[in-house]
Parts: sequence; C-alpha cells; structure tokens
Amino acid sequence: MTQEIAATAPQPSQQLPHFTALLSSTRRGARLARLLAEAQLRSWGLPTECAIHIVAELAANAATHGRVPGRDFRLTLYVVDSTLRIEVTDTRSERLPEPQHPSEDAESGRGLLLVDALADRWGVSEDRFPRKTVWAELHCCAPPEPAPPVPGANGSSPQGT
Repeated sequence: MTQEIAATAPQPSQQLPHFTALLSSTRRGARLARLLAEAQLRSWGLPTECAIHIVAELAANAATHGRVPGRDFRLTLYVVDSTLRIEVTDTRSERLPEPQHPSEDAESGRGLLLVDALADRWGVSEDRFPRKTVWAELHCCAPPEPAPPVPGANGSSPQGT
C-alpha cells in the first residue's frame, strides 16, 4: 500500500508467465482490459478478485485521463516469484496520477484510493516521452501443483481388480 515513483521498472523475462495487449483508449477498451486480465489470471490459476479491480481502475484511468486520440494503451501482466505485476501504459506522461480524497457526494475520483488499498505496492514509471506506466503489485500464492492421478478416479477400475 505504498505509492512509489520510479525511473525504470523491471522488465519481465521471456521465461516468466506474462500477457500483454494493446487496447483502444475508450470505455470499451478499458472493459476489454478487465475481461482479458480475468481470463488470463484464471488460466494461470491465480486469484482474480483484487487484481481485476486494480486492472479496471488503471485501465479506466488510461482511457479517461491518459487518452490521446488515435493512441492506445497497453495492459501488461506478469508474475515474478509470487508477485503479480499489473502495468498500464498510456501516452499522457504529463498527467501523473495522484490519489485524491473527493468530497462525500462526488461520483468519481476514488480509483487510485482503491488501488492503494488493494495493492501491496503501486507507483508510476516514466517512460520514453510521451509515455508513462502506472503499475501495481500483488503478492499471490504460486499456482497449485497438479494433484497426482488417483487410480480409478476417472471411472476405470485400478489394475488388478
């Protein structure tokens, strides 16, 4: 639950589970980011609830505040050891996100507070102009090892009976 600003972010190696998608900077693109992230995390066997909320907020911010007509945003997910890293890169580096405490009757403005509450760490990495990456990390358990097959569990009888 710490915000950090870093000049560079660690780069995922090709051996790590990773996913990346280039999406339109629209509400539809933000929704698609959430759906794709959920499907990918499920395929990796990772918990999705907190991660999906974070992806939804960062993608919505990229589509709303990081939008430049004709330019997309990128969603990247990867796992290092037992940490899931979520990155959303957009093309508005002059607009760095900061959590704000909106008034009680405000209908928006709580997204980064949610990210701060759900993520173990999050921050902003400035990239080559005009890009920035907002990232969040979640500690997650490694995917469970597949259970060894149980004789007769698939409907056949064990050998010798």
